[in-house]
Amino acid sequence: MDIRQSLQVYFIMGSNNGAGNPLHVLEQALAGGITMFQFREKGRGAKTGADKQELASRMKDLCHRHHVPFFVNDDVDLAIKVEADGVHIGQEDEPIGSVRRRCPEHFIIGVSATNQKEAVEAAAAGADYIGAGPVYATSTKQDAKTPIGLTGLTEIRRLIGSTPLTAIGGIQEGNAASVMESGADGISIISAISQADNPLEAAQRLKRRITKT
Repeated sequence: MDIRQSLQVYFIMGSNNGAGNPLHVLEQALAGGITMFQFREKGRGAKTGADKQELASRMKDLCHRHHVPFFVNDDVDLAIKVEADGVHIGQEDEPIGSVRRRCPEHFIIGVSATNQKEAVEAAAAGADYIGAGPVYATSTKQDAKTPIGLTGLTEIRRLIGSTPLTAIGGIQEGNAASVMESGADGISIISAISQADNPLEAAQRLKRRITKT
């Protein structure tokens, strides 16, 4: 897997991130050209247990039908069970070394970083990619940290060298190109696609914005 290329339009969604059927939204986003997908099932109304696993499996099948990598947020056990392509962990989750030992050899492990120190430490610990942000203010995550801005993103890019980097937090069609110009290899999107009237067209427009840079 070419991680940089896969990170271009990284769609993140759980069953409670949009008004529509999440499988339909994902199918539309895949048809619109997303390059990576992360199943993030958290917050009020989130599925658990067998229901969560069934949705994850169906989403993975959809992604693989479109040759798009499928990731699971935080839940390492679930990622292994559904044979995901990788897992994304946050700062409060299991350490990357422990995750690496538990996962199949092919697993890609991404790590969130909300500041420069966390990004440097994650890169040094062997993260396959860093998810930096929030770049802009966001309402999707209730515990979101202070935005790092484009300047903060550029500095993280400098500090982590060649480690692949995706930016997250408040990214929309209007600011996607600026995020790419600030050093990101791709953009991570939740509401700009999951809450769009037409997820397919939203994904297409975002992809056009970043591939022009």
